[in-house]
Amino acid sequence: MRLNPIKFFTSLRLTVVLLAFAIVLVFIGTLAQVDEGLYNAQARYFRQWLIFGLNVFGHKIPLILPGGYLIGTMLLLNLLAAHIYRFQLTTKKIGIQLAHSGVILLLVGQLVTDMLASESQIRFNEGQSKSYAESSQNYELAFTTDNGANSQTVITISQQLLARGGEIQNANLPFTIRVKSFWKNSEPSFRAPMMQNAPPLTTNGVAESFDFSPAAEVKTMDDKNVPTVEIEIVDANGSLGDWIVSGWTTDAGMIEGLERGYAKMAGAAMAQKITAALTQPQSISVGGKVFTLELRPERTYLPFSLTLLKATHTVYTGTDIPKDFRSQVHIDNAQTGEKRDVTIYMNAPLRYAGLTFYQYQMTAGEMAQQAGVAPESVLQVVRNPGWLTPYIGCALVALGLIVQFMFHLVGFIKKGSSK
Repeated sequence: MRLNPIKFFTSLRLTVVLLAFAIVLVFIGTLAQVDEGLYNAQARYFRQWLIFGLNVFGHKIPLILPGGYLIGTMLLLNLLAAHIYRFQLTTKKIGIQLAHSGVILLLVGQLVTDMLASESQIRFNEGQSKSYAESSQNYELAFTTDNGANSQTVITISQQLLARGGEIQNANLPFTIRVKSFWKNSEPSFRAPMMQNAPPLTTNGVAESFDFSPAAEVKTMDDKNVPTVEIEIVDANGSLGDWIVSGWTTDAGMIEGLERGYAKMAGAAMAQKITAALTQPQSISVGGKVFTLELRPERTYLPFSLTLLKATHTVYTGTDIPKDFRSQVHIDNAQTGEKRDVTIYMNAPLRYAGLTFYQYQMTAGEMAQQAGVAPESVLQVVRNPGWLTPYIGCALVALGLIVQFMFHLVGFIKKGSSK
């Protein structure tokens, strides 16, 4: 029996089957969040073409299912084919055409959002300026060298490449990087004097003062995996030594939490000394150039800078219940010459240069005073080229249903009046 492509892609049966698979996928993907976490479940079930094996309540099920990308793409093709094949440009069908167009736009918009949207964060204290945003999940190994005249060259290697292991070469680096160990999540421990410490992991840099050990991968949204990598740097003359690079040395949020923990055990002064040893820059000289190396949150550079002028955190009188979070920031865009102040607060984000800046976290007011830290704000930075498509798609669907309903209502009234 020969398959007819037109009948296949325009079939209502195909629509029903795809919707059934979508229901199953949503159910399984939701259950998988218990064992795999939200982000891993999204990547494994909804951002794949095919799913090889399921993980339900800790049990592995050897089953192959279509992933979110495959189901969404097939639904889009099915709807487009049916829309084009059965298209009738008549007044009575205009409502249906509008509704179908809205659903098509919703599917396309979701695909664009899923593939092109990105989220990052800007964390800064009052008076601090930032011209880049940092990923909350991914890290990168950065080598920085000074070119003079207030300029630097930064060469980065992604966390995904480090996780593969082996040798890594970059045309802009005069040496080869050998990944000896990669831990997706890790824990640091201070090599306190007078303690019976094991030999350091390496004899260079931060490893002289801290040990790092692998930790179980965390999967809840409130926790964070902080990777650590042991690398060997090799040039044409041989090995230049092993180094430990860890996200614990550069992630401001994790460093603050670590310092608070040490402060409870050894006091604020000792905690500052310990974290100072942790964050001491590491560098290596190769070919007459000094390279500073660090494993830092992945950065996205912006064509402008934001300066936090004022962080405001207010609570309801007589309680500690948050009432309002506000960040007054200054935009300085050298390309356009624009300079202005903007206030960002809950439900009032800043939309600028294709980005949306939301108020995410804050340590200010009495909270900052009690913690003994400078007022700080964290902005969530979202880039979503398809952010308008859900609004337009829903409007088209609603308009189409209203138009179609009105045609039927008017026809019904006419029939009733003629009797």
